[in-house]
Amino acid sequence: MLDIMKEIQLSELYKSTLLQDVIPFWEQNSVDWQNGGYYTCLDRKGKVFERDKFMWLQGRQAWMFSMLYNNVEKNEKWLKIAKNGIDFLINKGMDLEGNFYFSSTEQGEPLVQPYNIFSDCFAAMAFSQYAIATKDESIKKLAIQTYYNILKKKDNPKLQFEKSTGARPLKSFAFPMILSNLVIEFEDVLKNEEVEKIINFSIHEVMEVFLDKNSGLVYEFVKPDGSLEDSFNGRLLNPGHGIEAMWFMMDIGVRRNDQQLIQKAVNTTIKILEHSWDDQFGGILYFMDANGKPPQQLEWDQKLWWVHLESLIALSKAYELTQRKEVLAWYQKVHDYAWSHFSDPENGEWFGYLNRQGEVLLDLKGGKWKGCFHVPRAMYQCWKSFENIERQLKD
Repeated sequence: MLDIMKEIQLSELYKSTLLQDVIPFWEQNSVDWQNGGYYTCLDRKGKVFERDKFMWLQGRQAWMFSMLYNNVEKNEKWLKIAKNGIDFLINKGMDLEGNFYFSSTEQGEPLVQPYNIFSDCFAAMAFSQYAIATKDESIKKLAIQTYYNILKKKDNPKLQFEKSTGARPLKSFAFPMILSNLVIEFEDVLKNEEVEKIINFSIHEVMEVFLDKNSGLVYEFVKPDGSLEDSFNGRLLNPGHGIEAMWFMMDIGVRRNDQQLIQKAVNTTIKILEHSWDDQFGGILYFMDANGKPPQQLEWDQKLWWVHLESLIALSKAYELTQRKEVLAWYQKVHDYAWSHFSDPENGEWFGYLNRQGEVLLDLKGGKWKGCFHVPRAMYQCWKSFENIERQLKD
């Protein structure tokens, strides 16, 4: 057994960080009781520095507090915070066709049109969890309507806002990845045959189409027939996306008692980490070119909070399910880097953006892209996995 499992009770670390640090940070600093919804642009100490609101982050935070209410404690304050976001999404967040804007003013006046489906996806997740919490049939109906609205756009997620000409058609990994998580969220509100159909689609797309059989790596874009394209986008790897999708696959594997899928997801997680770990400075690179060419993303070498948190979830689940020594070794490696570089015990929550050397690049705790989601979700998921692991060790 590695040192990390001897030194600390990891379930308690994640539980206490979630309930005594991360959630209080967002409770105290982000909720806009006057206008509805949440402020997400928070500085190091939690002070609001920008008042625009981003619908995908509104959905994520409403989902988070609904999920905690459903799974941790029937805390009425959490449900009230969730309702504040749900009401804002319903009253200010969408157009007449049910498409969700990207951003709005503080008061909810639309700023940026619904240019992709990701605001819709997180709104749908929020509605689903909130409907479970409240037994509100109207919210459940809205969740289902939003879900099917997403499916209608699956072949053209950016709608009229797609910038490419179509001369080089590529399909994106983002849609099957998020759908594989979304459909599990919707198990309680969708018919079983719909759930199974979408799970089958997601497994095929993630594990057979975007997961390259030769390299064992997950590509961000492939041609419509599943083959690889030799271009900037065609060679693009996003290690965090690939690893996040693998724990979705592990959850599906558990749901179906599919040991082959679980092992394949674990193997892929390890392969991506081996490929993307920065041996010079530590941490996981943000973007990579599959052929080792210069990436188009200038931020390719930054170290981001969500990439490391998704890796901690994937590795904790992988060890819970397999007890493989190499998984635990990778967990300790990622744990040591993430907790020593991103966590801010002085002011709460985690930093989001480091440079390649591991120095804090932006000391914000929330912004246009970082909200109340990846940190608390990872704390919850790792807490539950390590509870099970610690129980197994006692037996």
